[in-house]
Amino acid sequence: MTTDNNTLARDFVAAFNTKDASKVGAFLHPDVVFQNYGEPEVKGRDAVVRIWQGVFRSFARVRFETVNQAVNGDVVLAEQVHGLALPGGKLAPIMNLAVYEIRDGKIAAWRDYGNPQYAMKLLQA
Repeated sequence: MTTDNNTLARDFVAAFNTKDASKVGAFLHPDVVFQNYGEPEVKGRDAVVRIWQGVFRSFARVRFETVNQAVNGDVVLAEQVHGLALPGGKLAPIMNLAVYEIRDGKIAAWRDYGNPQYAMKLLQA
């Protein structure tokens, strides 16, 4: 794993495409705090990995990509497309803004901002 925060964040997003929560977890600080817009805050790498295990089981396809990214020291802002498809459904291109705070070469704080109502509409199409 790299110590360059730009590459770290891009590699983290790419790890979602494996649908392997342990690969996603490898980028997270043990004390990570994850906040997904509209959901309760989740604390700790193990808890975040469990969430993504469930997400990966729920979706037939996962295709995440970074559109634009800005880095200022240990803070990364990333405009992303979270492509998700339910079983039998089309890949829904859900726009997202992620904020990562890096500590000790790992993601220590992670905040995702999006529109959950619009995401549900796209998933059900």
